[in-house]
Formats: sequence, C-alpha cells, structure tokens
Amino acid sequence: MTELPLIGEAVAVAAHPRLTGAKIGVVTFPGTLDDRDAARAVRLAGATPVELWHAGTTLGDVDAVVIPGGFSYGDYLRAGAIARFAPLMSKIIDAANSDARLPVLGICNGFQILTESHLLPGSMIKNDHLKFMCRDQVLRVENNTTAWTGDYAAGQEITVPLKNQDGQYIADEKTLDALEAEGRVVFRYVGFNPNGSRRDIAGISNAAGNVVGLMPHPEHAVEAGFGPELGSGTEGLGFFTSVLNKIVGDNK
Repeated sequence: MTELPLIGEAVAVAAHPRLTGAKIGVVTFPGTLDDRDAARAVRLAGATPVELWHAGTTLGDVDAVVIPGGFSYGDYLRAGAIARFAPLMSKIIDAANSDARLPVLGICNGFQILTESHLLPGSMIKNDHLKFMCRDQVLRVENNTTAWTGDYAAGQEITVPLKNQDGQYIADEKTLDALEAEGRVVFRYVGFNPNGSRRDIAGISNAAGNVVGLMPHPEHAVEAGFGPELGSGTEGLGFFTSVLNKIVGDNK
C-alpha cells in the first residue's frame, strides 16, 4: 500500500530485526472503510501491509490477515453475508483451518464476516437499541494466549473506539457455555454494554486461537493524540505487535 507519513510525533515501535520481512494482508471488499487504517496499524507495528482484493484467488506469502471494518457489499443482505462468498474468503478459510493455522483478525464488519464464514461461532445482529453507536469503549482482555493478544496481560483493561450498528453478538446457551469453558471469550465490555451482546462479549476466538474477531476497532487506537482520550490512546497497537511476535516465535 502507498506509504503515508506518520501523524504528529507518532513513530513505529522498535521492531525485532526478524519482523522487517513480516507481511500482513489487509482485505478490501466493496464497502470496506477501515482498510487503510488497518494497514497503517500494521506499518506502525513494524510489519509490511499487503493489499488483498476480495476477488483475488491467492493470499500470496502473507504471514497473517486482517479483515477490517466497514459495510461490505453495503450490508444489503445481512452484515458480512455476501462477503463470506468472495473468492478470497475461501482461501482465508482454508489457510486458517490448515495445519499452518494462519492468524486471522476480523474487526467489526470483519468479525461479522468471520461468523458468516463459520470460522467463529454465533452471529451478529442489530444493536439492542437499534441505533448506530460510536464511542470510546473499555475492554477487558479475558484471554491473552491467542495469536492477537499475546502482548497484553490477562485481565488488562484497554480503551479502543467502537462504531457499529450490527454489533450485538448472539449465540445459543450451549455455544456460549462452551466459549466460556474453553477460554474463547477474548474480550468483554467493561462498565457499559453498548449493543446488548450476550454476556458482555466483545470478541471471541476459534479453538486454536489463531482466528480472533471483535467489534471495537483497535486500529483506531495506535497513535498517541489521535486515539481515545482515556489511557495512552495507543492501546490497540498490541493486537498488531502480538501477531508479529507470534510469527517470530513460530519461525525460530
């Protein structure tokens, strides 16, 4: 992707020399809004973002994939329902389920796409108040052993922006109980449930921990002075440094 200057005094974090060759794919669908933001977060973390088009038929040599937020195909049928059938999604599904366990992060609409693709269980429906919600949101890290949360402490609270209309996570009680028992609830809303999600769930993972989906937007909390006013304003950057450290660890 085209290089963009860093804003203000923001600088990329000090990257391990082995991270300089890491490549993180960022998928764009018609209606995607946050692909450039996700690419910027990848770059700030020290890796190279790689553009991936929804109609593509190969992932190339990327080490991980981010499915960013937006309104893929306008959400005309159901949020994420059409994007699930894009040619590139079949490649992502296969890679995520392969022995290599490609790390995949779905943010907001990306989370919706992951549930529609059955890479993650449950579903996303309209917010319980039936309004679009935009606010800074406190999250608690419930699981720091996934590919995308290793740089956080278990129980750590972080603040990242949230903006959604179809953000209510639902699943049957059996599925919810299994997610809890298996430690697959990765993030939970703290202080306020903005959309009525069952059990205050903000994000979950698959059983292997390489696929994570969440509704809030960590890619909007990666530069001091341009993220949430609470905390450092950069508390979303850990998602992207976590996966890079995971890549390094797997390639030792």
